[in-house]
Amino acid sequence: MTLPVVIVGGLHCDARKQVVDRLLHTVPGSVALHHDLSTAPAGTVLRLVRDASGELSRGETPLINDCACCALREDLVPELERLAVGGTTRLAVVELWDSVEPKAMAEVIAQHGGDALDLTGVMTAVDPALVLPYLVNGDDLADAGLAAAASDQRTVGDTWARQLEYASVLALVDGEEADDEDRALLAQLHPTAHHVPAGSGALARLAFAGFDVEAAAAAQHPACALLPQEAEEAGVTTFVWHRRRPFHPERLYEALEDLCCAAARSRGRFWLADRPDTLLAWDAAGGALCVEKAGPWLASLPDAAWEMVAPMRRAAASLDWHPEHGDCCQHLVFTSPGLDRQGLERLLESCLLTDAEYAAGREAWKTLPAAFDSLLDPVP
Repeated sequence: MTLPVVIVGGLHCDARKQVVDRLLHTVPGSVALHHDLSTAPAGTVLRLVRDASGELSRGETPLINDCACCALREDLVPELERLAVGGTTRLAVVELWDSVEPKAMAEVIAQHGGDALDLTGVMTAVDPALVLPYLVNGDDLADAGLAAAASDQRTVGDTWARQLEYASVLALVDGEEADDEDRALLAQLHPTAHHVPAGSGALARLAFAGFDVEAAAAAQHPACALLPQEAEEAGVTTFVWHRRRPFHPERLYEALEDLCCAAARSRGRFWLADRPDTLLAWDAAGGALCVEKAGPWLASLPDAAWEMVAPMRRAAASLDWHPEHGDCCQHLVFTSPGLDRQGLERLLESCLLTDAEYAAGREAWKTLPAAFDSLLDPVP
């Protein structure tokens, strides 16, 4: 018998517990499994299993390589399989600890659950009034007591953004403090998700709706991400900037601080003139920016290599193909209350190659100052 599994995560721990409790009380035979990583400094992770009536069991699992998330990954599937073998559990609710991101756990269940487990949903519990305060929080998780390992360098803002944007369902625990701006921000950050009140009867139905791990990963990949469209509501703006000319590396580098602080959230892909064949990922929240190499632009690959590229990547490139540059482009999306759209657009445009620089061609572009080497090729 295959056991349906739904993941419920999110930094808003009170909201998360309300969502889990709601599922336990509305789905007969449901059981919640939670790994408490706050005990990691003592060398263990505490496992709690409960149903609507209360706690069923608890146990401990040791850290693996001083990493609480590693211990969680190793312990999660065997515990879910134990529930599946029992035959009495109708739905397993995996309540993630605060800073654990759902993507990693969803992929563990999908890859190792076999025929015993079926990942049927991924939800992030949200208090809309806290979306902006968490998104603009640039504190390190370690400083907030939420790091999952000694090497964890994530911030509150970027972790919260990924928790929001990966889930297919945003379960809303809406208090009196939330206003139209909060709800508009949430809608623009992840417009394709189901936005469902935690008390709604739809919550239980969506827990069984199904979840495609491969499609979710592709939707997050910078090369084919399903980025939000232009929007403006209740003082919140989503600005989509799309250009076909590469950035001048030095001018862009000098503008990074202003650009990453211009919006509560920005993301996308970009093109540097001195690295014309490399697709670069842009990911910013809480005033912190991460830029990373995300493989080659498809336009730089020989035709024979296209067969090794994922179909969703090829489809995304073909939809945005340019006769001269192929899929090479700037595609950045900025979402924020009070966004200075015109000022942001002027700043971005000033970072592009000038007409003369552009006309010099690719070989000349490669000789421009390599301002991003420290970010993209750090010395170990």
